[in-house]
Amino acid sequence: MSDMTSVIQPKSDQINADDLIGREITIKITDVKIRGGEEQPVSIAFEGSPKVFRPCKSMSRVMVQAWGPDASKYVGRAMRLYRDPDVKWGGMAVGGIRIRAMSHIEKPISMPLTASKGSRKLFTVQPLKIDEPRPEVDVDEAQKAARAAARKGTDDFREWWTSDAGKPCQSAAKAIMDELKEISTKADAEMDDDPFGLPPTDTENTPTEDDLRRAEEEARAAGGFGSQEND
Repeated sequence: MSDMTSVIQPKSDQINADDLIGREITIKITDVKIRGGEEQPVSIAFEGSPKVFRPCKSMSRVMVQAWGPDASKYVGRAMRLYRDPDVKWGGMAVGGIRIRAMSHIEKPISMPLTASKGSRKLFTVQPLKIDEPRPEVDVDEAQKAARAAARKGTDDFREWWTSDAGKPCQSAAKAIMDELKEISTKADAEMDDDPFGLPPTDTENTPTEDDLRRAEEEARAAGGFGSQEND
């Protein structure tokens, strides 16, 4: 083989710094392979592309610092990558891929990295927020939970609505919001009548004063309520 063209082309199986000119990308990791002894031993596969990201040693150090040494735990995590035009190779600025932000870290992480021979520079990576898929919610169960919360009154329903238990049910509950308002309003009215939350009294069977008076007269006539004379 004497044709040099093939060896000067960028590797087509990986993303290169020039692929990121004028843009940044966020990748979600699907697999990590490590092959010792190679110039770029780490290959990171990610969603939406047949290419891999092969981090340099400096960026590999950043990943270990942020996520730990167990690469199997990187799957499902995300990084935002950008092109740094000041990265040098052989004394010439050729550009290189750097990590802007990473998921699964709570605060920025800074560490000194080699910028050039005999020179080190502080590098900082920022936290990256990613949208986690919401779990599927059973509509019937969600509406049942909403009705149960509404029966406790408006204040309790509002507290439930913003709780971890209520938030997943909000979409399903909105479809019966008029019903929920009616339930909570009725519960509020019942609590106003009985602020201690006691069971309602049976007012239909409660004797009136006339009933008590008649009962007393009947008892007297029958010989009760003081009708007996003292000996």
